[in-house]
Amino acid sequence: MKQVQHIEGMFHPSQLRRQKSEFRIQNKRRGITESFRRLASGAWLLFFRYVGLSPLFLLTCVSAAAHAAVGCDLNDPDRDVARLFPGSTGYKTMYVSIDKKGGNALLAQIEERLGDKFQGLFETADVPYTIYEIYKGTDKIGYIHGVNQKGQYGGIQVFLVLDMDGVIKSFYFQKLTSKAAKQLRSPEFGKQFEGLSLADFYSYDVASGKSKTPGRVDQIKNPTPEAEQDFKASLRATKKNLILMDEFIYGNRYLKYFRGQTP
Repeated sequence: MKQVQHIEGMFHPSQLRRQKSEFRIQNKRRGITESFRRLASGAWLLFFRYVGLSPLFLLTCVSAAAHAAVGCDLNDPDRDVARLFPGSTGYKTMYVSIDKKGGNALLAQIEERLGDKFQGLFETADVPYTIYEIYKGTDKIGYIHGVNQKGQYGGIQVFLVLDMDGVIKSFYFQKLTSKAAKQLRSPEFGKQFEGLSLADFYSYDVASGKSKTPGRVDQIKNPTPEAEQDFKASLRATKKNLILMDEFIYGNRYLKYFRGQTP
């Protein structure tokens, strides 16, 4: 799998490397705990006094890092792209953010389309979204994009494989902490998303977990009652993913359906 990295004017590569190292803090609680252990040791306290740094200063820095925005990347892009998009021969990587694309005004528009407010580390305006452009030879054939979503027991990462028209080709949990993980990860559950687009998801109200008018999203069935909260989180993540891709890639092709036009 050949990767050609492309950064769409949002971050300089050197900036990106620094930012992405800060963003990858998903085990932040463990890191903070470890920092406290180290600060508790006499050797570290002596060192800080020697160099003239206050332990409180370090704690402030650690706390700030723990509250940085968190992006969502494929764990192994070469392997994952080949698996998720059979027949592809290469990909390019784009990095975009709401902050760089339109700031608070764009964030407000996205929240309106989602029908819910962005909250927490996973949904700040400066989150760096990683978009994989997929190629077969020199022809662009689709995209892969993932988002973070809060689940019942932890973070969820939902990746969508999309064709050039924004239609879902496949659905993939990269990360899922759930009592019903086996059922939610089953091929049968993922296949229910195939063929759907943002036009279908606009009728789904993420706040109530119900569709305003009956539609194709209602045909997606929760595999087990104990997965109810994570099931709803998965649908919210999918709708959010599609909205972001419509804003970033598809030129708001599906905005007309939000405004009332039916598919």
